[in-house]
Amino acid sequence: MSDEAKIGPAGADDRPGHSGRSSGEQSPLQTRAAFLKNRSWELVISLNRGACARSGAQHGQNSESYGSLEADWRNRQGVVSTLDEALEFLRSCHRRAPFLFFNGNTFADVGRTMVDFVFAELPDLRRRELMSAIAHYVAGVLDHDSMVRIVDELCAAADFGPGDRVKTLRGSMTGTILETLPDGRFLVKADSGPELMALPESLIRENLL
Repeated sequence: MSDEAKIGPAGADDRPGHSGRSSGEQSPLQTRAAFLKNRSWELVISLNRGACARSGAQHGQNSESYGSLEADWRNRQGVVSTLDEALEFLRSCHRRAPFLFFNGNTFADVGRTMVDFVFAELPDLRRRELMSAIAHYVAGVLDHDSMVRIVDELCAAADFGPGDRVKTLRGSMTGTILETLPDGRFLVKADSGPELMALPESLIRENLL
C-alpha cells in the first residue's frame, strides 16, 4: 500500500533494543496504564480521514488488515501495559496498514496524544521534542534505541554546573558551561567559538562515550 508523506529523517534498526540507562532508574517509558482506554477505533478512523482530506488522498480500508486490526484495537483498549509496549503496538498498527494512505501519520498522531499526560510537567520545549521523537518512532522512521535515549535525555533534570558538557536538544550546538547566571540561565562556551546564554530546558547533557 502507498503510505505517508515524510515525517522526518529515517532511523535505523526496526528491532526493539535497550537504552544505556543505569540500573535503579526507571524510564518514563515503563509507566503503566490503559493507554488506549479513551482512544476509540472511531477516533483512529477520524484521524486518518482528516489526514487524507488535507492531502487530497482517498480515505479507505485495506481489506487484508483492516478487520483484524480493528478487533485487536478494541480488545486492547482496556489492557494495562507499559508506555513502551503501547508505543510498540502503535508501530505495529502502522506496519499492518489498515488504511490505504497515511497509516504512519495516523498512528503517530495517536502516539502524541497518548503520552500527553505522562510528560505534562516537562517544559514546553522539551515536551515538543519528546512528542516528535515518539511520533517518529511510531511512524517507523526512528529506531527503538534512539527513541529511548531521546526520551530519557529529555526527561533528565537539568542540574548542570560549570564544567559540564552540554548540547542543544537537536544537537546543533555543543559546548561547556562556564557559569550559572543569577536568572537561572547558563553561560556556555560553544565548541564553535562564541559564548552563548541558554535556558536549562534547552540543553541536555552531551554523551561523550
